[in-house]
Amino acid sequence: MSVNQLLLKYVVLSIFAFFSISSIGQTLETEIDSYIGDIYNSETPSLSILVAKDGKAIYSKAFGMANLELDVAARPNSVYEIGSITKQFTAVAILMLEEQGQLKITDDISKYIPDYPTNGKSITIHQLLNHTSGIKSYTNMPSFFSQARTDMTPVELIGVFKNEPVEFDPGSDFNYNNSGYILLGHIIEVVSQQSYADFIKTRIFDKLGMANSYYGSMTKMIPNRASGYSKEDSGYRNADYLSLTLPYAAGSLMSTTADLLIWQNAISNNTLIKRSSLEKAINGSTLNSGEYIPYGYGWIKGDVNGSTTAEHSGGIFGYSTNGIFLPEENVYVIGLTNCDCGNVGGITTNIAAMAIGKPFPKKEDAIALSESELRKWVGAYEYEGGVIRHITIKDKQLFSQREGSTNLEIYPMTATSFIFDGGDTAYTFYTENGNRMVKMTINGNTIVGKGIDKAPPAMRKEITLTPEVLKEYIGKYEIQPSFHITISVRDGRLYGLATGQGEVELFASEKDNFFLKVVPAEITFNRSTDGKIESLTLNQGGQQMPGKKIE
Repeated sequence: MSVNQLLLKYVVLSIFAFFSISSIGQTLETEIDSYIGDIYNSETPSLSILVAKDGKAIYSKAFGMANLELDVAARPNSVYEIGSITKQFTAVAILMLEEQGQLKITDDISKYIPDYPTNGKSITIHQLLNHTSGIKSYTNMPSFFSQARTDMTPVELIGVFKNEPVEFDPGSDFNYNNSGYILLGHIIEVVSQQSYADFIKTRIFDKLGMANSYYGSMTKMIPNRASGYSKEDSGYRNADYLSLTLPYAAGSLMSTTADLLIWQNAISNNTLIKRSSLEKAINGSTLNSGEYIPYGYGWIKGDVNGSTTAEHSGGIFGYSTNGIFLPEENVYVIGLTNCDCGNVGGITTNIAAMAIGKPFPKKEDAIALSESELRKWVGAYEYEGGVIRHITIKDKQLFSQREGSTNLEIYPMTATSFIFDGGDTAYTFYTENGNRMVKMTINGNTIVGKGIDKAPPAMRKEITLTPEVLKEYIGKYEIQPSFHITISVRDGRLYGLATGQGEVELFASEKDNFFLKVVPAEITFNRSTDGKIESLTLNQGGQQMPGKKIE
């Protein structure tokens, strides 16, 4: 993840001064109930949402189902895997040890992991915390999915990535990196002489009274556990199995919204670490060059309609999470879902905006513009890092598409300002020296795109194959052990399902050759000398990955 990918997001309205928390809560309850009730119901996985003001919950409800198969509704005390919100706990554990004089964040990691191959480069704990180490993230390696079911010790897990070449000199760039937090977990164990799980339980969960929080496990009994799901075109399915030894200190914790409010209150009240330590965590950081990045230590500094935030999201097999704290208003919003689908970040951001009286605009509020007014902004825009987004028009509707991603509608609020569905991401178009320009605002942070002359991705021509031909492709193909692509046919259409990912439709360019529309990838089916399908080849990101048909 680049800095651009991080840039996803002061005065409270005076009306707040004249109403009590209870009356605010009643208004907010109606707003949130209506908003979430349109998304989560008895036929969907769940969302547990909590809003707190001044450290006290003013809204806490659950929508949808904790278990779809058993028809069990979610409750506010349902337990979810929190994914990368775990990084906050890891970062605070490191800062606790620093305050106790047992380490310094300026220390080189070789002081605690002497055999780690830094290849002559100095990598500090600070650089692990803010994702500037240059170490390759193991979750971006092809082996991650093939090893998803394999239990590993921290040392074994470090062995998966430690010999990979660094992606850049430490401190020179930012790249979101789960490997760094694996190393931090191991450093916590080396310094404290406790396992990471025991450290978090005894020094944080038990101390704070977080009785419904756990180091995750796929085998232990977890009371009120919400089952994890993934979504595909045909509906929901059980999420793929992931050994929770693998996310480890980067993402293996489980909790409830109420316990995470206890956590946030402890952070706000300096129960675990001093304010001076917290400031290092929540205010972003800088590269060696002095360039600011919004990621600190386990928190990202953002913004909701002019109000500063400290936040983090999480995504793991079967679960998505997002937590936002607004320090000026002393408002906390935490959302936990048991599906690795949907946009929980957008939901919590919108609820945070409601809670501080600054709701985002809605697509229903869009104005009508003439086709000539819309066409002024059609074209390609290039952002830092070579990211290119294309603005196109169809039937008087503008669309935005990042190269390699999906095409999304954008809606005009003024002649130059457009929002995505949800309202928390917006474009402001303008001209500079006669050139098209755009400011893209995500989580209150802005990145600038410059108009360039480049055609949008061509719509590839697809052909229709007979049902008899499509049936020949049905089967399970092994790319790597424990990483497969399953091909199925429904209603005359071909679908592919890769381990740990959602189902996608495949479109035929010719017999045996297919392409995807959601990502730039192709699949070629290979036949034996007798004409039967024996394997496929996935072509993606410049790599050719063969897969033998095993079923």
